[in-house]
Amino acid sequence: MYEIFDRLINTAITRIRDFRGLSPDSFDGRGNYNFGIDEHTIFPEIEYDKIKTVFGMDFAIVTTARNDEEAKIFLTEFGFPFKRRQEV
Repeated sequence: MYEIFDRLINTAITRIRDFRGLSPDSFDGRGNYNFGIDEHTIFPEIEYDKIKTVFGMDFAIVTTARNDEEAKIFLTEFGFPFKRRQEV
C-alpha cells in the first residue's frame, strides 16, 4: 500500500498536465479523501504505445483519522500535494 501511494503522489500525479495540486475540499467528513484522474497513462509503468483505450481512475484514501482536519494533517505529512487556498 505504501509503495503504490508513494508512486501515486511522487511520480504519477506530478505527470498530470497543468497540475496545481489536489483539492483540499474532497474529504468525506470522516477523515477519508477521494479524487479521480482522467487518464491512467500518468503512471510511468504504462506503455502508451500499447494502449487501445484511455480510462480514468478513482482513488479513495481511507484513514483512521477522527475527522477531516486530522486526515489532512496526516496526508500532508506524507507529502500529499494539496492545492493552496488562494487569498482574495
